[in-house]
Amino acid sequence: MGNIIMIAAAAENDALGKDNDLLWHLPDDFKRFKAITTGHKIIMGRKTFESFPKTLPNRTHIIITRDPNYKVSDPHCEVVHSLDEALRLLSPEENAFIIGGGDIYALALDITDILELTRVHESFDADAYFPSIHPEKWELIAEEHHPADERHAHAFTYQTYRKK
Repeated sequence: MGNIIMIAAAAENDALGKDNDLLWHLPDDFKRFKAITTGHKIIMGRKTFESFPKTLPNRTHIIITRDPNYKVSDPHCEVVHSLDEALRLLSPEENAFIIGGGDIYALALDITDILELTRVHESFDADAYFPSIHPEKWELIAEEHHPADERHAHAFTYQTYRKK
């Protein structure tokens, strides 16, 4: 059985983004996201998809929208109208990644098996937030801290959680 893996970067106050954009620039986190998600299906909301300059290479994009007329002509994209419909596009043994935004994260948290979270050690004003991680439901199984440096304005920690 494959896993549903949620991958996100969220601030200390769970901020994700504002005006459909990220609040920070962390090149190493982008590299990690690419390494983890390449070759897999990525599930996202329409606004997250539209925030990309182009489709992400070597990944199938599953875009959830309420708009029945929404179309994407790219062959690497599938448009669906619910999380259940998105999940039906997965084969039983494959891993898939929930990549945002805030509404999709909240919808998918209960069906997620693993959280790959980059915790940005700062608080931000935002209009999209990551759902709270309750310690009675999630076990932290790995973490790796990265201090701020000349390429990263904020310190951050990669955290991997497994559902209890």
